[in-house]
Amino acid sequence: MGDLPSAVLFACTMNSVRSPMAEGIMKFLHGTRIYVDSVGVRSIDVDGYAITVMDEIGIDISGHSAKTFSDLEDSYFDVIISLSPEAQHRAVEMTRVMAVQIEFWNTFDPAIIDSENWESRIEAYRQVRDQLMGKIKARFPGTLAIDT
Repeated sequence: MGDLPSAVLFACTMNSVRSPMAEGIMKFLHGTRIYVDSVGVRSIDVDGYAITVMDEIGIDISGHSAKTFSDLEDSYFDVIISLSPEAQHRAVEMTRVMAVQIEFWNTFDPAIIDSENWESRIEAYRQVRDQLMGKIKARFPGTLAIDT
C-alpha cells in the first residue's frame, strides 16, 4: 500500500461520463485512503446512462457536480489520469511547473453513440465502466471493498 499516491485526478472532456465513473470507482475501491477528484475541459451535468451503469455495481454518482480544470480548489495531485486527448493536452498545460505524473488512458466516450436502441447505448457505457474498473484495479492495487 505504500506505493499508492495520496491524490489522484481523473480528467476527460466534459466531466459527465468517464471521469465521474473513474472517480466513483476509485473512491469505492480505496475509500478515503486516496484523495480523488475529477474534472473536464468543459462541464455538463452527469450523464444519466453513466449513473445507471454505476448504480448496477453499487456505486452512486448521481450527486456528482461537474467541474472544469479552472474550478479545482486544490491543484496538488500525485497522478493525473487523462481519459481523452483534449484532457491530456489540458493536463500537460496545467502541470508545466508541477512535479506530477500524468498518464493517458485514452478511453472511448460512450456518449457519442447515436442510437435509438437503449440496450446498445447502455452496453457501451457498461464496457467503459468495466474497462475503467480493470485499469484502476491494475494501476492502484489493494481495495477496501469486495471485488466486483
